[in-house]
Amino acid sequence: MHVTRTVGRRLGEIGTSVRQWRLMQSLKAEEVAERAGISRSTLQKIERGEPGVSVGAVLSVMQALGQLDHIVEAFDPLSTDIGRLRSAEKLPSRVRR
Repeated sequence: MHVTRTVGRRLGEIGTSVRQWRLMQSLKAEEVAERAGISRSTLQKIERGEPGVSVGAVLSVMQALGQLDHIVEAFDPLSTDIGRLRSAEKLPSRVRR
C-alpha cells in the first residue's frame, strides 16, 4: 500500500502512541494482542506504524488498552468548532411533521 509521507509519519506517531499506552499499563504485547483478538505480529505492525493494518484491528487494540472512546471522540465532527458550525448551517431551522 502506498501512502504519502505525511500519512506515513502520522502512522508512525500513532504506532508510537499505541506502544506507549501499552507500556504505561505494563502490558506485554502478547497480552494486548490476545485481548484484542489479533496476532502479535499484527500488533507489532500497528506499533511500527505500518500501512495496511485494518482499522478494525487498530480499534480492537485501543479497546484492549481502554482508549477506544478517545478515538471515537476524535472522529466526532461535532467536537470541533468548524464541525459544529458546518452542521448548524446544514440543519433545517425546524422540522415539519
